[in-house]
Amino acid sequence: MGTIEKFNENVMHTYGRHPLVMEKGSGVRCTGEDGMKYIDFGSGIGVNSLGFCDEKWVEAVCAQVKSVQHTSNYYYTRVQAEFAEKLCQLSGYDKIFFGNSGAEANECAIKIARKYSFDKYGLGRHNIITLVNSFHGRTLTTLSATGQEVFHNYFFPFTEGFVNVTANDIDDLRAKLDDTVCAVMMEYVQGEGGVNALDKKFVDAVYELCAEKDVLVIADEVQTGIGRTGEFLAGDHYGKKADITTLAKGLAGGVPIGACLANEKCSGVLVPGTHGSTFGGNPIACAGGLTVLERVSGEGFLDEVNAKAEFIRSKLAQCSEVEAVSGLGLMIGITLKNKKAPDVVKEALGRGLLLLTAKDKVRLLPPLTIGMKELEEGMEILVKILEA
Repeated sequence: MGTIEKFNENVMHTYGRHPLVMEKGSGVRCTGEDGMKYIDFGSGIGVNSLGFCDEKWVEAVCAQVKSVQHTSNYYYTRVQAEFAEKLCQLSGYDKIFFGNSGAEANECAIKIARKYSFDKYGLGRHNIITLVNSFHGRTLTTLSATGQEVFHNYFFPFTEGFVNVTANDIDDLRAKLDDTVCAVMMEYVQGEGGVNALDKKFVDAVYELCAEKDVLVIADEVQTGIGRTGEFLAGDHYGKKADITTLAKGLAGGVPIGACLANEKCSGVLVPGTHGSTFGGNPIACAGGLTVLERVSGEGFLDEVNAKAEFIRSKLAQCSEVEAVSGLGLMIGITLKNKKAPDVVKEALGRGLLLLTAKDKVRLLPPLTIGMKELEEGMEILVKILEA
């Protein structure tokens, strides 16, 4: 029995998988079980921020495995303390809660927002505004927060207390931001919703209206954070810092992690007994995360990310099949004129290029460390497919 058959025989079919058995990888390239080589423009949906098996990352993770692989959060570890210190310094936040995924980070943010409001104002101020077309996770509560009706099925009853506002519609926001609302939760770039960046005027309005009512702003930067958009946080593009920001995906370079960052106003809301995570702040994840932070915060790193993003956009601008390009930095959505995004992804796979989709768009999330040679090679494959 082959790997795919063995896998399908024993694992729940919750994904539409491609017929690729990934065996090994280095940098932006990986090799399938059959020996075929690929250039990865998806980085595990934005997780492998330093690509496959980056040398310094591997050294840090392996060294931690040989030291302490796990301890409960009743104790301390140096690597978690150093990672937290570095992340607070780079992000400008006061304190962090560590979990294992973006959904967990968002659950934590929701709990902080509701407890902050309960502690200060009492019952009845628990609603959270999220945006139409948003995506915040697959737990029951983060599915409820997600502003896409396609996800609101099967698992009834969903968690109450979420109100959807149309992205970039200031009048809709103003009408629904009443005295029952404790927070507005948004992605600066809606990733799963189609790689759509919010308008600056709308983001400004969110912060202004929330400040007037002591309503918290939660920035879901699970996909946009840690250099993906060409700034350390996507909020930096807008000149804004949310009360709470959530991170995951690329934060630890390939090891499961989630982080909920809180400013001084919110950092003391959760106290012993109100939240926890067995694996949160795992030493292995923290070792990987510390390596990612050191690399991303290095001199000129984000400038290189933006230069690579501009190169991709310049190539796409010359392609007759491309209707429009959306997103920020190395988070790119491509609207096509005639071709279907899934068909493009399938053909690219056969030619040795790994791509993603988002709604009806082709989505690119290459490793932040991708070299120009691999970038040029991958874009040549993509453009040839689009122009055929």
